[in-house]
Amino acid sequence: MSDNPDPPPGPELTGDALLKVLTALGNPHRMRIVAALLDGRDYVSRLARELAIGRPLLHMHLQRLEAAGLVRGELELSEGGKAMKYFELTPFCYALTPEAVARAAHTLTDEARGPDGGRDGNKDKDKDTMKEKAT
Repeated sequence: MSDNPDPPPGPELTGDALLKVLTALGNPHRMRIVAALLDGRDYVSRLARELAIGRPLLHMHLQRLEAAGLVRGELELSEGGKAMKYFELTPFCYALTPEAVARAAHTLTDEARGPDGGRDGNKDKDKDTMKEKAT
């Protein structure tokens, strides 16, 4: 178990930001990445070996987590002069209640609602799942 204290609840997310966070966490690989980074930062190659996934796929998942504000990456030079990208979790704590979801829903932009204005979200496929199946 991590020695990190629970961060205080942050400000409520907008609808677009909440969708980004939920989408980022709605993938088993990304949940495993968060779990792996719980004990501290790690570099991409070691993380890929630990999770038994390829580096290109890992990079894609890390980009999604970083875009949602759940992890941050930093490029560093090793003693041998090799550039290595380290990732670590950012502190986050979200209260997911029906009321919070309803408030966030009122702030959704047209882009987040989709091309049909949010009337038929079932037509859109999860692009991440499709990419993973192809690899």
